[in-house]
Amino acid sequence: MNHYALVPAAGGGARMGAEVPKQYLPLLGRPLIWHTLAALCAVPALARVFVVLSADDVQWDRFDWSAFGGRVEVLRCGGATRADSVTNGLRSLSRRVGADDWMLVHDAARACLTRDHVEALMREVGDDAVGGILAVPVADTLKRAEGATVAGARSEATVPRERLWQAQTPQMFRHALLLDALERAPAVTDEASAVEALGLRPRLVAADATNLKVTYPLDLHLAEIILRDREQKT
Repeated sequence: MNHYALVPAAGGGARMGAEVPKQYLPLLGRPLIWHTLAALCAVPALARVFVVLSADDVQWDRFDWSAFGGRVEVLRCGGATRADSVTNGLRSLSRRVGADDWMLVHDAARACLTRDHVEALMREVGDDAVGGILAVPVADTLKRAEGATVAGARSEATVPRERLWQAQTPQMFRHALLLDALERAPAVTDEASAVEALGLRPRLVAADATNLKVTYPLDLHLAEIILRDREQKT
């Protein structure tokens, strides 16, 4: 079995409030997604890294990706949602990868991923019958709001945090299983949810908070701090 990475990057990142999709926002002099791809390409066991873009993406060709030595391949089949992009990417690869090959789906906006994160996931999932994801046990007290809006929200109840984990990526499942799961449950927000809808239980592999997803402007500053700190330690 081979291992491949699939990075959905067709979204616009509206919550960042930027003029360009957040995957192309500058981070330490390079587009944010460059750091994401660099981490994945640093993993020798990954045979290839596929990036799913929208058909009308005009940003990608404005940057130099030669540092990845041809290990990154673009698939211009992105959809309206993250799940659509992943599903389209998996479909486009159906004749190129095996049904039992592993697909590691990773958020383009998780630029602080490390080789150690990926290899820990691959090692602990191993030959698991289902697959698994990186995640972090919830440490904070959780509140359920009485309404769906953020402004003026009030706490309705405290949610017990025991046994709760915060899902991260990569999420690692076999190609055929994951494609089947997403086609059956297209409205999910992550791959594990689709697999769970089949009645299966993905393995949880403990990661850490540095593998954060850049969603809001402050997150971009946090990512810069994390990456600069790593640079200083090497």
